Amino acid sequence: MIYDDQNKTITTKRLELRLFQKSDAAAVAKLCNNYNIFKNTLYLPYPYSIEDALSWIEHHLDNFNANKSYEFAITDKESGELYGAIALSNNQKFNNGEIAYWIGEEFWGNGYATEAAQAILQFAFDEKQYHKVFARYFNSNQASGRVMQKLGMKEEGILIDQVRKENRYEDLVHYGIINSIEF
Repeated sequence: MIYDDQNKTITTKRLELRLFQKSDAAAVAKLCNNYNIFKNTLYLPYPYSIEDALSWIEHHLDNFNANKSYEFAITDKESGELYGAIALSNNQKFNNGEIAYWIGEEFWGNGYATEAAQAILQFAFDEKQYHKVFARYFNSNQASGRVMQKLGMKEEGILIDQVRKENRYEDLVHYGIINSIEF
């Protein structure tokens, strides 16, 4: 992982994580206007419009500069094609943050979420000196849980019927990892 502070980018073997631009809104809307992504995410609306994308992207730079959250587009390092998004919240009071991500369905199964999450975890620990990073997933979305396990995260608990989604309740599985090399 290579972090470029000036350009606010993270580069991995196959990916570039960069800030979203307004010009990404159509691609974001195309990828997010998908029921299979909606049913596995906490906050994405469905249907998902370009206006939703623009509203979401609007505050990313301000949030990044204020150290509130870091929201990155997951893109192909060579072509620039948008695969999805990954975000890291910043709870400065407790020195921790949550990783959240989504990948467009046509790109599932290629390891992009894992590669991006490994990079963002390293960013959290090395660049931002977090003590802990956590993530949550719906118990029905085991693929997301496998990403967390590959990061070395440990299951910390299951919040039973924590979220109501489409008139049913979903369990939220909570994972976390402590920074083993703190400064």
